[in-house]
Amino acid sequence: MSAKKIILGVTGSIAAHKAADLASLLTKQKCDVRVVMTADAQRFITPLPFKTLTRNPVVTDLYEEDEGWKPTHIELADAADLLLIAPATANVIAKLAHGLADDALSCIALALNPAAQILIAPAMNGKMWLHPATQANVATLKQRGVEFIGPDAGLLSCGYEGVGRLWPVEKIAAQAVAQLRIED
Repeated sequence: MSAKKIILGVTGSIAAHKAADLASLLTKQKCDVRVVMTADAQRFITPLPFKTLTRNPVVTDLYEEDEGWKPTHIELADAADLLLIAPATANVIAKLAHGLADDALSCIALALNPAAQILIAPAMNGKMWLHPATQANVATLKQRGVEFIGPDAGLLSCGYEGVGRLWPVEKIAAQAVAQLRIED
């Protein structure tokens, strides 16, 4: 059986540093992990840890092309078995719900192979998560078959206590692997 292809979308949350551990866990599960980082994610962590842990190039720009004639975002979207966005900000959730495509990650989401699954692990301030606009966007995505894991409750990086923490990366990895039915 060939390795399942996971696109790991990393967005601009303080929890972005945890995505490196997630990439490592998925790679150890014999997944072919390709990381796509938003510009905001790069304010929290650089592409280097992801490149090293996954042994794959990291996509940081929609117009960055390695080689060949096919755009990278289309090539990744066609090959993906799972699009996993962790952490997912309110901004990226809104983009996906409304079909906006202004960066590599949102373009991949719109062009995604119809057989691929989408798993989103939100991480944000609790008031942002509970805002009616965010909840409406989540409901829209769920109606389209998108799965969500989290967010978790606890002490948030902004100093508040409540819902909004990234689900533990071990549980996110386990859910991603379970969704792909990867056998040990």
